[in-house]
Amino acid sequence: MNARYPFNNAAITHPLLRDFDFLFRELGARNDAERTVTPAADILEAESGITLRVDLPGHDAKAIQVKVEDGVLTVRSERKAEDVPEGSTLRRQERASGVYARQFRLPDTVDATRVEARYDNGVLTLTLPRREETKPRVVEVKVQG
Repeated sequence: MNARYPFNNAAITHPLLRDFDFLFRELGARNDAERTVTPAADILEAESGITLRVDLPGHDAKAIQVKVEDGVLTVRSERKAEDVPEGSTLRRQERASGVYARQFRLPDTVDATRVEARYDNGVLTLTLPRREETKPRVVEVKVQG
């Protein structure tokens, strides 16, 4: 399933609806120049902190920007459109190119000075460690007698 087109067109059985779906997809594909793509993300939380996994397939790792400012983490990158080889005609383009951007408000428990980023196989993984003073603490119960 595609974020731009949340409905799987295989599920559209009525011919007229299928034609409209095709028409809107084709028209939308021509207006991508100024559009910002919101990449999909997974958020995992553990005692040690938060891990974000952001899908950025086909991006140059050096072009990915990660910024933390005023409690907001911003991920921004641009994927360039691929050239159509000479002698070929582009009949359909579903893979989005352009600016990919996503922002996340960080909880107060995150130590924003220790954020780490790693890019592997099209996935940006951000590790957001928990501040020491906010980690769960085990209190020993002393038994008298």
